[in-house]
Amino acid sequence: MRVLVRISFVIIALWVSVGPTRPAGQQTIEIATRSGVHSFAVEIADNEAEREKGLMYRKELPEGRGMLFDFHRDQEVSFWMQNTYISLDMIFIRGDGQILRIAENTEPLSTRLIPSGGPVRAVLEVIGGTARKLGIAPGDRVASPIFNAR
Repeated sequence: MRVLVRISFVIIALWVSVGPTRPAGQQTIEIATRSGVHSFAVEIADNEAEREKGLMYRKELPEGRGMLFDFHRDQEVSFWMQNTYISLDMIFIRGDGQILRIAENTEPLSTRLIPSGGPVRAVLEVIGGTARKLGIAPGDRVASPIFNAR
C-alpha cells in the first residue's frame, strides 16, 4: 500500500510539474472568420502513411476536433471517403493559411474524388456541418505553425 501511494504521488507530482500535454502529432489551430475565431484540437497527418489512413474506420469525431493533413508544399490534392464512416467537412488551405475551398458534408464510404480545386498546403477535416455552423468560408485564415502568414 505504501509503495502504491508513493508511486501515485510521483505521478501526480510529475503531472503538476509538466502539466497536461497533447500527444505527439497534435496541435491547436485557429480559424479567423467573420463570426469570430474558432479553435480546433487537431491530429497532424504529415507523412504518407498517416495521410493515407486519415480518419478511416472511426465511428465518431467530436466537435472542435479534427485532422490536419500537411503536404509540406502547395500542390493539387484529391481525397475520397472510402472506409470513412462519418460525414466530414474538408477545408482546403493554401500555404499562406488562406482557405481556398470547402467540401461540405462529404458522403461516407464514397470513392468519389474530392479535389482541392487548386494548389493547397494542407487539408483540415472536421465533422460534417462544422463549416456552415461556424460560418467558415473560402478566404478565411487558418493560424498554425505550418502556414506562412502573408
